[in-house]
Amino acid sequence: MPQLDVATFAPQLVWLAISFFLLYLLMSRIGLPRVGAAIEARRRRREEDLEHAAQLRREAEAVVAAYERARAEAREQAQATIRETTEHLAAAAAERQRELTAVLTERTASAEREIAAAKERALGEIRGVAADVAASIAARLIGTSFDQRNIAAAVDRVIAERAA
Repeated sequence: MPQLDVATFAPQLVWLAISFFLLYLLMSRIGLPRVGAAIEARRRRREEDLEHAAQLRREAEAVVAAYERARAEAREQAQATIRETTEHLAAAAAERQRELTAVLTERTASAEREIAAAKERALGEIRGVAADVAASIAARLIGTSFDQRNIAAAVDRVIAERAA
């Protein structure tokens, strides 16, 4: 094998050193700067992506905060509207209740007046009928007729006693 031949060992070492030096120059001047630039570009892109992600996260947090504020405001407005509507309906119901109470009070008073008038008429008629019946009964039992004023006074006393 020629690589192990001692006679060609020195020129091989020279060519090895020349090849190593040329390869070293090529790598240090061309290859390594390109690899370094690619690594640097990736690092910058990664940092930009991280920055962009952080910016998007901040924007998303701001949007979520704005959404929560809008939601809270909408909830407050809805509650205020419900409260106003409830108060309005309660006031309308109270007004209707007052009107109905007034109408019922008036109707009750009118009915009581009518009942009192009917009672008075009935009592007046009963007094007359009772006085006639009492006079008729007294005339049949005793055989004498009494004065109508005395009979009416006695009937009124009996009615007053029964009413009390």
